[in-house]
Amino acid sequence: MAFEPFMQLIRSVQKRRIGVGGSVQNTQQMAYLRHLQKEMNKENAMLVPLQELDVVVFDIETTGFIPEKDSILSIGAIKMKGSKIIEEEQFYSLIFYDQNIPKDIVELTGISDELVRSAPSIGDVLIKFFEFSQDATFVAHHATHERNFMQYYSTKVFKTPFKHRIVDTSFLYKIINPQFQNISLESLCEYNKIPIIDRHNALSDAKMTAKIWSIYMNKAIEIGCETLEDVYTHFAKI
Repeated sequence: MAFEPFMQLIRSVQKRRIGVGGSVQNTQQMAYLRHLQKEMNKENAMLVPLQELDVVVFDIETTGFIPEKDSILSIGAIKMKGSKIIEEEQFYSLIFYDQNIPKDIVELTGISDELVRSAPSIGDVLIKFFEFSQDATFVAHHATHERNFMQYYSTKVFKTPFKHRIVDTSFLYKIINPQFQNISLESLCEYNKIPIIDRHNALSDAKMTAKIWSIYMNKAIEIGCETLEDVYTHFAKI
């Protein structure tokens, strides 16, 4: 589908503050967001050649692990075309949070109460993130965390389910290194001699994950995987 109407919608929505407790005032806008999600489902990314697949590798930092109780503090992302990382196509934003961030989260992420007090709302950030991503396939390391939060907040803020496909890095690295079980991002980076820089910053983690995805995509192609469907087929045999 053409995305220019969606861009026009984005610009109109961004003129309002869309908070967790707010709503998109125009019901037509909400309907269009739902329509966009449905259109994304029609794109069969499973059959696109891996080296032609448009991917957005992303990471989130949160106050905890339970979407119903915790909040997203930041989102970072970088685009890829096949195994190529597009360095100039990056996204990063802090997200407004009006409570005290747990001390262990501040120490882990470096995100303080002061930093998020002036940040844009979750609704504003998600709209910009969807604009950045368009219809690309999402990739995340141990993606259940990202998937749970994105599903919850898409429903809570926009009253529509989150329909982007999110592919977990494990689908690639486990068909190459089946001995790795729920390996951490830093351990996987160390194994592949990828420098660990600014860990637990959402954008930095997304960049390291993109390097992992690139390495293992090329290895998957070497063993005969041409599409995500082939990757899933190999994964099912592990």
